Amino acid sequence: MPNQNVYRRSIVKLAAVGAVIATCAFASAQNNPPNIAPAPTANAPRVQNNPTAQNPLMTVPEDFAGLKLAPGFLLNIQVYDEPDLSARVRVDNDGNIHLPFLKTLHVGGDTVAQAQRRIEDKFLGDGILKNPQITIDVEQFATTSVTVMGEVANPGKVELLAPHSLLDVIGMTGGETTLAGNEIELKRPNEDGDGTTTKTYRYSRGDDGSAIRGVMVRPGDTVMVKRAGIVYVLGAVNRPGGYAMQESGELNVAQAISLAQGLVMQAKVNGLRVVQHDASGNPVEVRVSYNKIMDGKEKPLQLAAGDIVYIPISKTKAVLSSTTTLIGQTASASIYTAKPF
Repeated sequence: MPNQNVYRRSIVKLAAVGAVIATCAFASAQNNPPNIAPAPTANAPRVQNNPTAQNPLMTVPEDFAGLKLAPGFLLNIQVYDEPDLSARVRVDNDGNIHLPFLKTLHVGGDTVAQAQRRIEDKFLGDGILKNPQITIDVEQFATTSVTVMGEVANPGKVELLAPHSLLDVIGMTGGETTLAGNEIELKRPNEDGDGTTTKTYRYSRGDDGSAIRGVMVRPGDTVMVKRAGIVYVLGAVNRPGGYAMQESGELNVAQAISLAQGLVMQAKVNGLRVVQHDASGNPVEVRVSYNKIMDGKEKPLQLAAGDIVYIPISKTKAVLSSTTTLIGQTASASIYTAKPF
């Protein structure tokens, strides 16, 4: 009997220990569920277990189809069912890539689709593969931005993968400001890497855009929207100051005086003159007959950027009307924008 009691007590102890272990295991399972990936639903995308993938779901830019491969691009080229022929290669300065078992292959200027076909044709033509199937992923891009400066709403860098029209690029920056002139400069690095080439195009906000819609801007280019020229109207006018030569970039004496809200009653109209600059930058005074312009007997003088229209006031001291003094007054003049007639 004593042996039986000892045996029974041992059985009870073992059962108690087993119950404690089972309870701990259950609690651990509740706090740390197993690392089992949920089964994908019908609408959920399947994501490969790739520890290097940073963002498997990426939005493809609308201009990706027109992307041209260029020096500096890093390409991940996969040959279906042929891992030994697959490789990650960078496009060199000559636009070439080097793949296993293939000679140098030029892909610079090709789209991704064109490069795929080119590589497939090369494998097929060299008798290496009977039915090559190539996929190309662009892992790193070369220069993909355009710098837009000057009179645009949001100057800075605009990301481009493929060429866009100059009109589109201006639109991407929010359009021109009210101080924009009618000239846009496009600077492009030379293909030999030596310097840049600059071209100027005429465009203003009042145009339909046809002049620059066909001008293509490429990644690496620089666009400069120039500021409108300023004409100064000083002296006996209701609102003296500087006026931007907006839209068409043209302004004559009569229009400039009108933008300055006309003459004051004390204006000495027979003393009106325009200060211009010769080829050397020296100031030159031009006398203008205001009465003849108003009577239609004389065509209003066309103004250029930096010109000064001055209408003296009767009995004004001569020092106030000197050319040097007028030029000095332009530095502190207020600048106004308004659409010319």
